Amino acid sequence: MIADPRDITIAAARLRAGGLVAFPTETVYGLGADALSPTAIARVYQTKGRPSANPLIIHVSNIDMARSLTSGWNEHAQKLALAFWPGPLTMVLPKASCVPDIATSGAPNVAVRMPNHPTALALITAFGGPLVGPSANPSGRISPTCAEHVRSNFNPAHVSVLDGGPCERGIESTVISLVGTPRILRQGIIGAAEIGQVLGTDVLVETRRETDPHAKLESPGTSMMHYAPFKPAYLVSANSLVKFLETKHDVTVIAISDVPARSDRTIIRMPADDKRYAATIYGALHDADSDPSKVIVIEEPPKSGELWLAVHDRLSRATVRPL
Repeated sequence: MIADPRDITIAAARLRAGGLVAFPTETVYGLGADALSPTAIARVYQTKGRPSANPLIIHVSNIDMARSLTSGWNEHAQKLALAFWPGPLTMVLPKASCVPDIATSGAPNVAVRMPNHPTALALITAFGGPLVGPSANPSGRISPTCAEHVRSNFNPAHVSVLDGGPCERGIESTVISLVGTPRILRQGIIGAAEIGQVLGTDVLVETRRETDPHAKLESPGTSMMHYAPFKPAYLVSANSLVKFLETKHDVTVIAISDVPARSDRTIIRMPADDKRYAATIYGALHDADSDPSKVIVIEEPPKSGELWLAVHDRLSRATVRPL
């Protein structure tokens, strides 16, 4: 679904005036602002309540625009762009001098990607330049996968929303550093094996999480707690789910397997397919967070496959494990 062209024109004008526009991508909705304006970028950080040590991803509409943001576009970047763009892959490369330091949290590298959504690409083209686009939600909370998720979190006077329908892919883009040995900094829809096949080399996957909330991050989405609902949320293995639920009352359960119905229990059934699960898990978390129940309990998904591992990464950051 593409937004009305008139709405895109109005949104581009708002961006040129230094304002904020939430726009859809194939993964989640992003909070857009002029990527070359320190003032506009500062407004993004302030509006989200985002720590200044957490860098932003810059969204582009073509490869030439991406190249203009880097001082070290290399053969690996070209191969991956041709193979996966537009799509859910973010590449970290040495930044060009035109990129404000605030966009990279003072780091020498910049994260860039070309989203695979007609509204996002049309907006960037109409604006005439790159846009920062962190998830359009309060910092650390559940990522938005529809326009209503964004509207529920921000004052429309502060954030305009381009409605492009629900996001098709769900979880955020894979982030890979191409500075030195290729390393995946954040797992996503595109896995290390698929990337390695294109590059003709092994790709490392970093799993370390930053526990210091003030430490500078190499990539968005790598802090210990992230993607979290406001309610307490527990991640429980499939084998111990039913037994764990015996100790909890007034809960919302997000699960693939059958869970016994009970009057003090809301059950959200999830698909067993990894792609459909990834596409719907944030919506399920939003529904669970708005349910009258007091606690969210999530059945741990499988770990067999790179996409399941990416889903598990998001859920483990959003929840705690019961003692």
